[in-house]
Amino acid sequence: MESSSATPPRATPPRGGRREATRQKLYEAAVTLIAEQGFSATTVDEIAERAGVAKGTVYYNFASKAVLFEELLRHGVGLLTASLREAAEEAGRGDGGRAGALDAMIRAGLVFIDRYPAFTQLYVAELWRTNRAWQPTLTVVRQEVVAVVEDVLRAGVADGEFDAGTDVALTASALVGMVLVAALDRQSFQPERSLDDVHAALAQLIRGRVGGHP
Repeated sequence: MESSSATPPRATPPRGGRREATRQKLYEAAVTLIAEQGFSATTVDEIAERAGVAKGTVYYNFASKAVLFEELLRHGVGLLTASLREAAEEAGRGDGGRAGALDAMIRAGLVFIDRYPAFTQLYVAELWRTNRAWQPTLTVVRQEVVAVVEDVLRAGVADGEFDAGTDVALTASALVGMVLVAALDRQSFQPERSLDDVHAALAQLIRGRVGGHP
């Protein structure tokens, strides 16, 4: 696991992406500070100082602290979604079937959370708040993550690999939530457990739920 648990997911800036690199620094500063002291207590001045930029640079890139945090959530969850999709597609090129794709997505999710626990903690905490300006955006990006799992489950049911009675939407949501909670629980309360241990336990639960045999 990375030594800094506060570093958010990092995308590779495009050619000439000086502004993208600046935004990445602001993401890192924001997630570090918010993880340390909460959203309300974190100021734009502190974010700018931590990022090593002028306060005006923050406002040049983001209209407000709230917009910065909203874009941070969109950025990070987007990368998680891409990671799950890539894992499913790669597994699909093998012979493990849809169950193999689910297993690969569990692994990819655990690896992502292991690398970016502070970001994941912020994301999970915000899921249960209803008074934030970015709640509509959070709802959308959450559904994007769940939809990747739904696609695999739905295809597995259609192929006869999974139980025809599988509630696709509920099972997909449960799987995503299970990975998030189990990974964070391991980091906070069971650090002696390896990522492989958690992966094996979750994969067994999913096999029992959908009837797959990866």
